Amino acid sequence: MSRRELREQVFKLLFRIEFNDEAEMPQQVQMFFEQEEKPVGESEREEIQDKYARILQKKEELDKMLNEKATGWNVSRMGKVDLTILRLALFEMLYDDKIPVSVAINEAVELAKRFGQTDSPGFVNGVLAKFVK
Repeated sequence: MSRRELREQVFKLLFRIEFNDEAEMPQQVQMFFEQEEKPVGESEREEIQDKYARILQKKEELDKMLNEKATGWNVSRMGKVDLTILRLALFEMLYDDKIPVSVAINEAVELAKRFGQTDSPGFVNGVLAKFVK
């Protein structure tokens, strides 16, 4: 599985937190892997779960940073798809040394094109650009 495919799997799993209570998430994670149309190997599953867990640990911090930089927007007002993509990309930009910032932004825009609304790619790119120094 490519890095892009792994990132997409993390996105899909992370998206579930918007619709489920924290107590339901272990069951949601299990269901995610059982229902996924493309089988995931054990090492890939561990990588997906690890990244998902690390993003959840930083969720409040990521949301706080997004609230500060997304002028005129608050995470509570953002579309769930856009918010999930922003959390994932911002995590990669700040905490994943294996992924260059430009790649994290580009991949976020690609996810927004695939899963978001018409204006999602521009919105995601605009917010993430504010984090580039």
